[in-house]
Amino acid sequence: MKKIIYVDMDGVIANFAKAAEEGGWKHRPDKYVDYRELEVMPGATEALHLLNQDFDIFIASTPPWDRPDMWGAKRKWIAEHFPYLKRKLMLTHRKDLLIGDILIDDSRWRGQPDFKGDWLWFGSNQRCLDWPSTLELIYKKHA
Repeated sequence: MKKIIYVDMDGVIANFAKAAEEGGWKHRPDKYVDYRELEVMPGATEALHLLNQDFDIFIASTPPWDRPDMWGAKRKWIAEHFPYLKRKLMLTHRKDLLIGDILIDDSRWRGQPDFKGDWLWFGSNQRCLDWPSTLELIYKKHA
């Protein structure tokens, strides 16, 4: 049985920070960013394609609570950029409740530190600074 990896969307595979910066939203950009227009993060396309060959990949994303229209936009974005994951999207505000082996996320505010598997804090340190270093760690530790 393949190990399960959950991958966050915003800031990990979708370039949320760039969209917020370009829009000038420093406070609560989730209220303004159009999730349909997010660019794919550098290296994410190749990384998820590779990981999908060896692991069972799911997208675990936290939708903006006050913008339910963007919940569907997230699903459409996944279907457009990662069509093989279009039915593997989980929207949750409690990532500590996910059951799996690895969680790749750039935030720590939705229960990520309490995830029962291996939480890789994407973009936060030298171990998981970007997709190449994250892949190296995953294959060294979990393959």
